[in-house]
Amino acid sequence: MKNSIAFVWENFGPTHADRCEATAKLFEGRRTIVGIELGGTSEVYGWRSESGTRFEKVTLFPQASANKVGHWARYWVTLQACVGSGASDVFLCHYQHLSTLLTAISLRILGRRVYVMNDSKFDDYERSLWREVGKSFFYFPYVGGIASGKRSIDYLRFLGLSRTRLRGNYNAVGVERIRLLAGSPPAPEGHPFAGRHFTMVARFVTKKNHLVAIDAYDAYRRKTEHPRMLHLCGSGPLEGAIRSRVAELGLEQCVRFHGFVQTEEVCKILANTLALLLPSIEEQFGNAVLEAFALGVPAIVGENCGVRDQIVRSGVNGFVIEPDNVEGMAYFMSLLADDEALWRRMSRAAHNWTHLGDASHFAEAVRDVIGATVGNRRRGR
Repeated sequence: MKNSIAFVWENFGPTHADRCEATAKLFEGRRTIVGIELGGTSEVYGWRSESGTRFEKVTLFPQASANKVGHWARYWVTLQACVGSGASDVFLCHYQHLSTLLTAISLRILGRRVYVMNDSKFDDYERSLWREVGKSFFYFPYVGGIASGKRSIDYLRFLGLSRTRLRGNYNAVGVERIRLLAGSPPAPEGHPFAGRHFTMVARFVTKKNHLVAIDAYDAYRRKTEHPRMLHLCGSGPLEGAIRSRVAELGLEQCVRFHGFVQTEEVCKILANTLALLLPSIEEQFGNAVLEAFALGVPAIVGENCGVRDQIVRSGVNGFVIEPDNVEGMAYFMSLLADDEALWRRMSRAAHNWTHLGDASHFAEAVRDVIGATVGNRRRGR
């Protein structure tokens, strides 16, 4: 067995590559990092599959989405890839899939240490006690895990994992990559205050709460003589309803639809942004906030967003709102749009908090959770 660490995700978007790159940098000369991608495409996201220079990447089903592959084939090929990587420590995502459960159990039988990666929180939505009891069985094979923040860690503890073998910082981005792609310095430098707009980067699905964001934008627009534009980056099943609401409110000249855009274009749009809007009803974390903060852009986020646990400080680098609070959201939009001194202060604060969302912290979490697991075993725990 080689001294490797393997990470298994359904599809490698930019943040997955960031995590593997940062981990490979931290373990350079000591451990080999292998990124295992189940499918070459994703059914949820349209991003290009990413690679890196420091880690080895393996794609199991290059021409398909992993969800199009049967459970048994997916299990068998994933297990072979994990074993073939020579990894003694394997980090798995998508615990809820039967193929993932079987892979985790098989790896444990073969003597590997298996960890879960998950950013869910207990308060994401209404939970059923019996469903949670059944779910805990799916976590049984894991010796530890990486979650996103305090609420996410608490949820994994509730499902039976040991607190001593859990770490945060699952959600992370390559801050330097974001800044390079933006092509301009982080705010408050770069694009002038007067020319900046509001931006929302999210799939067009119910939980992202676009319709409330549109209503809040309309309320903000009615309060000012020269409203800033709203840019929407994303696509999804609710696009028709969102466009209809924009037309109903007469906002066609104020709202720009970009469709789904790759990370390079998102970074350029964020570089010209006044504030990111993410008023989600349900949001395990909110990686777009990390990208915005990397570019010095404050955020207005829903209270359910996991990112507020460790990154967003209301009144410091952004604002936290109730997901149905249209007037409150409009008020905060007006504050940032009209008060340049306030915006500059929050922009600098967002910039100063960026390091907490950098992928280097994910790498440190990997190091620490492996160390805690190996250390406990050596002590006979």
